[in-house]
Amino acid sequence: MSQRDYYEVLDVGRDASPEEIKKAYRQLALRHHPDRNPGDKQAEDRFKEAAEAYSVLADPQKRSTYDQFGAEGLRGESFQGFNSTVFEGFEDLLGNIFGFNFGFGDLFSGGARPRRRTAQRGRDLALEIEISLEEAASGADKEISLHRAEACPTCGGTGIKPGSHKETCGACGGRGQIRHQQGFFTVTRPCSRCGGRGEIITAPCEECRGTGHARRKRDLKVRIPAGVGDGSRLRIAGEGEAGESGAEPGDLYTLIRVRKHDFFEREDHHLICEIAITFAQAALGVTVDLPTFDGGEKLKIPAGTQSGEVLRIRGKGLKELDSRRVGDLFVRIHVRTPDDLAKDQRALLRQLADLRGENLDLLSQDQVRKSRVRPGESRR
Repeated sequence: MSQRDYYEVLDVGRDASPEEIKKAYRQLALRHHPDRNPGDKQAEDRFKEAAEAYSVLADPQKRSTYDQFGAEGLRGESFQGFNSTVFEGFEDLLGNIFGFNFGFGDLFSGGARPRRRTAQRGRDLALEIEISLEEAASGADKEISLHRAEACPTCGGTGIKPGSHKETCGACGGRGQIRHQQGFFTVTRPCSRCGGRGEIITAPCEECRGTGHARRKRDLKVRIPAGVGDGSRLRIAGEGEAGESGAEPGDLYTLIRVRKHDFFEREDHHLICEIAITFAQAALGVTVDLPTFDGGEKLKIPAGTQSGEVLRIRGKGLKELDSRRVGDLFVRIHVRTPDDLAKDQRALLRQLADLRGENLDLLSQDQVRKSRVRPGESRR
């Protein structure tokens, strides 16, 4: 064991938290790692010393013993035999930085942990589908075409010529990895000959040249559910590209774009439209036949309706996605003021104003104050 105080080695106080100890060790390990300091014996010794200190201080039981009795209390415990699980989470110090698979168990015990490369899942695909607001309301089946990599029909996706078979890689003995001695520890790298698979194809399929894939054009029918919105993304499992050597295929993702409608606007699962009526229709009331996605709806506009008022028709909006609830239709009323009155029509309006006692010359400030309409309020 190191003769230096472990807290001094990691440059932390004796009351340091586990997180502070872990951070200090990480910094030292990165600084003194042998691959960053090739041929530097002092850096190698500092790396070993820091690892030894961390193996004790990261273990609550060993740290307690060390705090009470010092190094003497740990006498008899071989550093080579410590529990390497205290180093879990530090793989990035070596493997991810230097480009090879590495475990602390391999570093201090020399044990090998070969891992063969598994066949990769197929790539996911994505495309856009444009639909109308009517189709978003009711749902629709859309035909799409795409080009994708599928399993080769000749070899079934294996990449092997029919009647042949894969052979164990002679370079790695089927392990998929090659062991290398790096200073005082052993590391493993994927086998360059077999690509980490542990097997090689000696007789590749002539049609796909050993890739196991063939590009094909496919026509698919995609079901668009009722209630989808612009920007919705639908996942169709298994309709992406084929995986390697029989691995599962990827998925197909469809991005939904909903075209703007010439009459309705959409707000979540509600529909909004605006219609204009005349002064007489607003004053006396009228029934209008509104177009809707399921045929039509009669809407009675009551007498005295003001411009800007909004009427609501329940259940005539859009179905909520994955729900039985349906939104509403909101109709905003605009009263259109005629600007092309004939002489006799103007006379009739003046006569109506006189009958109602309306001033057509000048509204006083008091009359203006009384006629004020607050936001969200109608004045009848």
